[in-house]
Amino acid sequence: MDPFQNSDLQRRKFLEWIGLSGLALAFPAISLSGCQSSRFHEDEKQEFKNVFDLEGLSEKVMGKDAIDYLNGGADDSKTVKANVVAYQKIQIRARRLIDVSTISTKVELFGQTYETPIILSPVGFQKFFHQDGEVATAKASVKKQHQMIVSSVSNYSVNEIAAQSQADLWFQLYPTTNREVTKKLLERAEKAGCKVCVLTVDTPVIGNRERGGTTLTKLIYSKELKMGNYEGILTEGTGIDDPGLTWEIISWLRANCDMKIVLKGIVTREDATLALEYGVDGIIVSNHGGRQLESLRSTIECLPEIVEEIKGRIPVLIDGGIRRGTDIFKALAIGANAVCIGRPFCWGLGALGQEGVEIALDILKAELIRDMQLAGTPSIEKITCDFVIGF
Repeated sequence: MDPFQNSDLQRRKFLEWIGLSGLALAFPAISLSGCQSSRFHEDEKQEFKNVFDLEGLSEKVMGKDAIDYLNGGADDSKTVKANVVAYQKIQIRARRLIDVSTISTKVELFGQTYETPIILSPVGFQKFFHQDGEVATAKASVKKQHQMIVSSVSNYSVNEIAAQSQADLWFQLYPTTNREVTKKLLERAEKAGCKVCVLTVDTPVIGNRERGGTTLTKLIYSKELKMGNYEGILTEGTGIDDPGLTWEIISWLRANCDMKIVLKGIVTREDATLALEYGVDGIIVSNHGGRQLESLRSTIECLPEIVEEIKGRIPVLIDGGIRRGTDIFKALAIGANAVCIGRPFCWGLGALGQEGVEIALDILKAELIRDMQLAGTPSIEKITCDFVIGF
């Protein structure tokens, strides 16, 4: 059989990658019917006051395995918690008697102007949460004017997502051990219109994730969850992650694609310095949502030293633990140019599909605007480090 066409090979590789290959053959096939947004009573479509309300409904709709997979992290998930708790240590210094009748949330990144600094992080396997998966997320991002980053382990391919949503997407890349496969991924992303490649650098191996893997394994092996971007290109012996990856990958990417290069997973001053030396276009301060190393160090605690080192020369984004408009405000005040959210929009996706993603985005943007008014900052540029203490 031609290995490029072997869909079972793709599934086996992904199961190996997430550390669950030994379980795959032990389970019978199951259906995605348990991951559809129709599985709730109409009276549960409440008025959602915050993203935690969406989380509550998503658990009812998706079930325990899916929510455990989504909310879980490495080891004891203490870094997941640290990402959230660290924001609560930072205080906002609000100013008074400032005209906040008009608020602008516009930001500029990589030569483009965006309506909001809230970006949708790359999240794989979104069909695990809702049958429409990444397509529903992309449609919501277009409708609400937010930038979306597509994961290379998305269930729908980046080309399918772009075609069905008309979204201007960024592409997140896991560099495989086979550069020809990696090159084909880049070609597919560029064909889909992606102008930014977000290279994940915190996954030389997969972290120890102990929650929520059983049902995901069943769905992958039962062929309910295809791996859209890898169809027809994944070969025997190719690993999704690359433990031999070094900084030389930057020059290779420059030679093999025309996209902007952004590194996702930078958490130290030293690596920020190297990112500048190697000429990357941007950084995302990230610990993979606490799903890789159990470092106990939140991303908002990592942000100051990186901002200090970068000194505005390239954009610095951040993800991890953002649940409120005040969290976004604090990250921007410390020096982030934009923020990325993952679990909050996935809670919306799991609860109500595209509508739920739209609700999550509306909630966070409305909170940010209100917080900007209450703090006395009529534009994103006005949110400076003078407005926060305790970091």
